[in-house]
Amino acid sequence: MGDKKLLAPLSTLEWVDRQMLKPNDYNPNKVSKENLKLLTQSILTNGWTLPIVVRPDYTIIDGFHRWTVAGEEPLLSMLDGKVPVVRVFHEDASEDIYGTVTHNRARGTHLLEPMKAIVKRLLDEGKTIQEIGRQLGMRPEEVFRLSDFSRDDFLDMMIRGKTTYSKAEMYTTV
Repeated sequence: MGDKKLLAPLSTLEWVDRQMLKPNDYNPNKVSKENLKLLTQSILTNGWTLPIVVRPDYTIIDGFHRWTVAGEEPLLSMLDGKVPVVRVFHEDASEDIYGTVTHNRARGTHLLEPMKAIVKRLLDEGKTIQEIGRQLGMRPEEVFRLSDFSRDDFLDMMIRGKTTYSKAEMYTTV
């Protein structure tokens, strides 16, 4: 099965104390606080799907933001201070840098039309604007911009999706 070098990192998969890891000093990728919250939500929703990639000395090549959110509640206590890692063994330090940049760039960006289709599909499936916003890390205005609904229809959906509002009733005396 496949090239041994290609499969080698997965053979090192293990859960280790988060404190063993240290960030590299060259990562060009920055993430907003909102996206860190989204990353946490993703882990809570999907489970931990991507291990952190480290050098043999546990310097992070890819996964700095996963490592960061794993050090905060609720993940810190849920994971008991552990994170999943795979180790890669590069002969040249430049390969570590290439690994960091290519992991980041390979994830790509989200295009407008596919995101509009996703929001439409979720709305068609009956998901609330609040749920879509929470799960995808979007404010209601972003969901609106990606939906093809009129402003009035969207506001009606916002009101229907809120469970904290009670239905207005009119009382009259006879």
